Amino acid sequence: GFPALVIIAAGPLMGLAFMAVQVALFGIYMGGSFAPNHKGMAILPKDFSIDFLRRQTLTSRNISGGPVVATGMGGLNFQIEHHLFPSMPSVNLRRARPVVREFCRERDVRYTETTLVESYRIVLRYLQRVGLKHADPFECPLASQLR
Repeated sequence: GFPALVIIAAGPLMGLAFMAVQVALFGIYMGGSFAPNHKGMAILPKDFSIDFLRRQTLTSRNISGGPVVATGMGGLNFQIEHHLFPSMPSVNLRRARPVVREFCRERDVRYTETTLVESYRIVLRYLQRVGLKHADPFECPLASQLR
């Protein structure tokens, strides 16, 4: 209903332009909220045998930064707790954080937390490592078949 309302209120051309900008900005915002929590973390094969706690803590990272970061990320800065307790309201994840950290420390389970700026550095290093910048395009199996 929202797209129809926008098109009716703003007209077809302006309504579609508004929707395109709105969807693009929302995508950038969501990518900016999700990428810092997972990119550059361990990628485990589906059949890899590991307990639930380790699977969630090894593949996620928390973002520190206080209330400003928590508000900007919609509570997803507590990604480890979010994965361990997916139905917990995001406003309560910060309360679970000290309990989860201590639980992980007692069991020698890695609990990763970093700042927002450092997490973006990690993401950029990861993307650089896996991107074409560090790969020879002629090492591609399909390209070698065509030579």
